[in-house]
Amino acid sequence: FFLRKIFLMILDAHTHIFSPRIITNREKYLGEDSTLREMYSDPSSNMTSDDDLINSMNHSGIDKAIVMGPGWTNISLAKESNDYIINAVQRFPDRLIGFCSINPLWDESAIIEIERCVSSGIKGIGELHPSTQGFDITNKSFMHNVMDTALKLNIPVLVHGSEPVGHKYPGKGDTTPEKLYSFISNFPQNSIICAHWGGGLPFYALMPEVTNVFKNTYFDTAASPFLYKPSIYRVLGDLIGFGNILFGTDFPLMPYKKYFDELNLVKITTGDKEKILGGNARTLLGS
Repeated sequence: FFLRKIFLMILDAHTHIFSPRIITNREKYLGEDSTLREMYSDPSSNMTSDDDLINSMNHSGIDKAIVMGPGWTNISLAKESNDYIINAVQRFPDRLIGFCSINPLWDESAIIEIERCVSSGIKGIGELHPSTQGFDITNKSFMHNVMDTALKLNIPVLVHGSEPVGHKYPGKGDTTPEKLYSFISNFPQNSIICAHWGGGLPFYALMPEVTNVFKNTYFDTAASPFLYKPSIYRVLGDLIGFGNILFGTDFPLMPYKKYFDELNLVKITTGDKEKILGGNARTLLGS
């Protein structure tokens, strides 16, 4: 692809992988985990392994990827998924960066799981999916244990974002901009990644008080071709700065080519594209 010829490194900051056992037994586990049921009840919805991801990365010229679970509600499945991600990172240490899945409702068990995963090389928490996981992300006293742990360990937290308007789709949820804004405001020192352009939260950066809250906040582009016109890159880059945007795909939702085709249409500088495609994520993760 054209972009591959220009940039030295491309890092996909939002991908999902599953262990072959969970993929094979999908029907069984749909009844045991509400996030899995919401996202993957349709047999045509793809669930891919680490090998599938690496093969796609090799074909499309992706150098590195952040891998994560979907926001499990079942703690046993979460731990199995986290173990699989830890193993995947160990198999492909130069290609994959792992985030761990937890639910803040697990209280101390969530903190123990974060610490266990980080001790095994995990670099972040995500994807949190408040709607299906059933917790209130705006409740500061409820969220502080997880966020304090993330701050202490110097790891980012990635949270799903939902558009308050537009078409419905599996997993859209109701983590809308006002909820994300409250969450970010409650934890200004934490590095927070809002998936899917934060459900459109950056549009409110036209309000100065909103912009001031985004100091440690990033917005990934996961599912962007499914949600927005290509001009969103330029518009939101102008509003929040190109240093706050992370290239993410929600792999395996759609082919990498769709993202590259869009970026080839966007009239922004090569330097800004470099930030989006990998520079910002490397800065955030120190890699």
